[in-house]
Amino acid sequence: MEQNNTNLTYSQAIAELEKIVREMQSENCSIDNLSALTSRSLELLKVCKAKLQSTDAEVKKILATLEESQQ
Repeated sequence: MEQNNTNLTYSQAIAELEKIVREMQSENCSIDNLSALTSRSLELLKVCKAKLQSTDAEVKKILATLEESQQ
């Protein structure tokens, strides 16, 4: 909807997801928009998952480096 996925930060993706949820829960949400909102939500969830996995891998790498330096 609003931004290209490659430029989104995790915080921006979460904020947009929250906005979509509010819109879906409002009385003004039309059935016609529901499909587009659901599709965009899936895209945003994929962005969040990828960023979380990337961060997890980086943290594990840092922890492994710390463990090696302590031996």
